[in-house]
Amino acid sequence: MAMSLAPIGSLASLSSDVYYDILRRLDGPTLASASCACASFFSISKEEKLWENMCSSMWPSTNRQDVKSLISSIGGFRKFYADCFPLILNKEVSENKWNNYPEYSEEWTEAEYYGDMDKFESILPSDFISIVDIRYKEKTICSKVLWGIPNANGFDGWFYNCPFRIDLLTYAARDDENDGELTLSISDGLPQIASIERERKDGKLWLELCNGFQLSWIVVNRRIKQAANLASWSPVGGQRHWPTDKDFVLRFGSVLPAKDVLPCQVVECIFSMKLRVTHTEGDGVQTTIKLTELSMQLEDMEGAHVNGRNSLLILKEALSCHRSKNYSEVLESCHLYSKVQSELKEEKMRNESRFERLCILSGIGAFMMFWYCIL
Repeated sequence: MAMSLAPIGSLASLSSDVYYDILRRLDGPTLASASCACASFFSISKEEKLWENMCSSMWPSTNRQDVKSLISSIGGFRKFYADCFPLILNKEVSENKWNNYPEYSEEWTEAEYYGDMDKFESILPSDFISIVDIRYKEKTICSKVLWGIPNANGFDGWFYNCPFRIDLLTYAARDDENDGELTLSISDGLPQIASIERERKDGKLWLELCNGFQLSWIVVNRRIKQAANLASWSPVGGQRHWPTDKDFVLRFGSVLPAKDVLPCQVVECIFSMKLRVTHTEGDGVQTTIKLTELSMQLEDMEGAHVNGRNSLLILKEALSCHRSKNYSEVLESCHLYSKVQSELKEEKMRNESRFERLCILSGIGAFMMFWYCIL
């Protein structure tokens, strides 16, 4: 919320209570700017209550008492907002950089592939907390908190060598008082659709879902006292009518550094939100959709799932990487990653096709030479 501030001289006679009342009405970026206006604003802008209210408005999940205690233990609400309002921006992604993308090969030793094992042993799955808020058309429709990473027990457990994945709705619901099904209807702003057949033609509901949903998935590491929002806020892609006509998939994400962890150097953190149409106008009731899945996983440049061991290393490093308040710039980075990834896949397919042709030609040549020698 932008507002004009009176000249500094005219504010000198106002009490600190009036200052506070002015500042509490601002949004986060405006409050940060206003704190530079004068010494009084700067002093009051450091009040934790201001930033606690700011976080509560932005992320309703921070209203929980256990989350408030967590945020206080890692530096307070002001720091939490400064860390989590900007989104992760990886400037290492560029089209030129990946022209010489290193392929996976047998020459990589296990130690090189898995990185510094001593560093890994200091990372505990129980140190990671997920704070998740989902909005539809600026209205918060779901807030969940997941303490630790499910089923990550023991260093030699399956988690460390299997693909990393968190299914939030499966695990967070166990400790959630409001663990019922999440549904949306026209009262929440959904458009009324006559039938799925009609939706396949005009895509009205799909467009509303893409423009209306916003996702914040904050990961906190309480051991190193750092936090970051790993989601892209707005969807970076999706798929209509998959795997059935009534299903929709929205994809959010960010590009995370994986230097010294994986040969591809960067990975994509993918949040997949699945929605299903349960009723249409043709059923005699208002249009209703149900949130059926919200998951998080990491994929490398070749589209392979990153295992649990490497994912913990990458997540820890991601909490201290570069951020940007320019959400459009963040989305561009994600789209560029997808573009480069597609080009690499196409190049790999072309190379494989050339190799197959060479093998066929070599086989034909050998066959002809064999018969020439016989004759």
